Amino acid sequence: MKQIISSKPLVFWVVLAFLWVKTIVVSLTEFQFSLENVNQLIILLLNPLPVLLLAFTFILMQKEKRQTGLLLIFMSLISAILYANIVYYREFTDFITIPLLLMGNNVNDLGSSIQTLVNGYDLLFFIDIPIAAILLYKWKKARNTPDEKYSFKKLSPLYGLIILITIANISLANIERPELLTRTFDRDLLVKNLGIYSYHIYDAQLHITSSVPRVFANESELEEVNDYINEEAIDYIIKEDKEDMEKSEEKDLFGIAEGKNVIFVAAESLQDFVINETVNGEEITPFLNDLIDDSLYFEEFYHQSAQGKSSDSEFLVANSLYPSARGAVFFTHSSNDYYAMPEIMKENGYYTASLHGNNGSFWNRNVMYEQFGYDRFYTKDDYNVTEENSIGWGLKDIPFMEQSVDHMLDMPQPFYTNLITLTNHFPFDLGEEDMYIDRYDSNSNTLNKYFPTVRYMDESIKELFNELKENGLYEDSMIIIYGDHNGISTNHNKAMSQYLDKEVTPFVEVELQQVPLIIHIPGAEGETISTVSGQIDVRPTLFHLLGMEIENQTIFGNNLFSEDREELVILRNGDFITDEAMFIGNTCYDKTTGEPAETPLCESYKEKVQEELQLSDSIIQGDLLRFSESIKEQQPIQSINKNTFNEQEH
Repeated sequence: MKQIISSKPLVFWVVLAFLWVKTIVVSLTEFQFSLENVNQLIILLLNPLPVLLLAFTFILMQKEKRQTGLLLIFMSLISAILYANIVYYREFTDFITIPLLLMGNNVNDLGSSIQTLVNGYDLLFFIDIPIAAILLYKWKKARNTPDEKYSFKKLSPLYGLIILITIANISLANIERPELLTRTFDRDLLVKNLGIYSYHIYDAQLHITSSVPRVFANESELEEVNDYINEEAIDYIIKEDKEDMEKSEEKDLFGIAEGKNVIFVAAESLQDFVINETVNGEEITPFLNDLIDDSLYFEEFYHQSAQGKSSDSEFLVANSLYPSARGAVFFTHSSNDYYAMPEIMKENGYYTASLHGNNGSFWNRNVMYEQFGYDRFYTKDDYNVTEENSIGWGLKDIPFMEQSVDHMLDMPQPFYTNLITLTNHFPFDLGEEDMYIDRYDSNSNTLNKYFPTVRYMDESIKELFNELKENGLYEDSMIIIYGDHNGISTNHNKAMSQYLDKEVTPFVEVELQQVPLIIHIPGAEGETISTVSGQIDVRPTLFHLLGMEIENQTIFGNNLFSEDREELVILRNGDFITDEAMFIGNTCYDKTTGEPAETPLCESYKEKVQEELQLSDSIIQGDLLRFSESIKEQQPIQSINKNTFNEQEH
């Protein structure tokens, strides 16, 4: 080792030190990794080194005249990977995956978002590259030693060092988080312990092997999933005696919306903290606030999306399955067989359509919607889109709602429609002529602009209701409005603390993942419902309200009006919420105090949460629903679930 270091000029090791120090600084500042003990400090210092040193050995084995060029190329590549993760992390508090990079047809629509996330001072991030280039140039010009190419044998001490560092890193990481590599959904944990570069290598390995489960999948795996769902249903139901079940049935809303049109409104980036609140003395959502009084409003309803964002929320609602931990199912498994809600609605006499004022290829919807069974997908080509009525991501929400009702008038009834809003999308741009309230004043331009775009969305939903009433569609329709995912990431916690007038702790961060779910049925009595619920529960709840008893379903959601459902919402990163507690990271919080729980409120749920996520993943990765028809022919499956259980099944 001493011979290698002494025989190469110091400048080569300085370049390596640049990358090492830069990675550590980024981890502490941009990725905001906290150091709670000495182990975590050692891990932080060690984890960039194996990949950097390994690449360094590859460069040393090349002809010397190529080494300086390769070193600069490697330095630029590493810096680009690191910076791409910085930009992505600033908005999503997450790291890039290979499936995410394969969403290439989304890039054209991301221009304004990326520009907002890039800062002028980011140029300093790359300052080490020209410095290294100058140092290498001066060294190459001044040296008078012969060309030197290193053999594997000569580099063996360096390989030994790499192995020792890797073993030390993984050993310490497993002390900090046992079974680390089984938590592929927790990218924050993986990057903190393995390092950003090792994480990307691991992610590549996961991507390469992701097609294997489908090849080896068989019918028995789907039977195992259905057995789990049915057993869970029975376990919950036998907790209630028959008398209590009969009482709950008297209050049931089964079939209250039977035969009505179904209009979904996917409210882009709408979080629940704005409901019934003000900014600068003005109501943020005046129409929704009034609508809630005459609607079924779920005040503790969580989005469960992951990297797929809006597409994940659609996947959850349509299939009652969990999204993938990496990438978006809409891209990674768009050729799978699904038994989605649009297909079921078609089987029950509904015309089904999704409407969106953007490109049909965005989030690969034009491909995935065929698998979901939609009759028609209306894209921006079906709308009158002009420079005046569009901004940022596409058609503004108010003209979108007006023109969408025109499309509905041409549809056979009853219809099932999915309206996807756009204006309240990061970076929350809005012209002064469309502002109903002023911007907020904080250190976060993102949060400041968020409130006016939410207010504009609220006005667009009001316009939808007015158009439905004027055109005679309102009375015969059930309108479901739900937030698709959060709009304000944890990178804006300081500004959120200012607005909320309280510290944004990990507990509050999860509370902020609540989004509205408003179900409006004309003539039905309104009610605010406090049950813990999530997007995965929307599908069975909708079928209940429509009076549809659907058999042969493989779903993980539950009818929210069932008295015997367990109050549990599972987030894609493995966190979960119950009626008493929140499990965040590796800490259980008491919901009454917001503080770490002294009693084991979360212990009984941990195994179930992991099993449910794994079973859902097996459905997607193995394309297990393709076996549904074969299994039904052998032995019909009665999807007991919490929603369809009856005395005969018991």
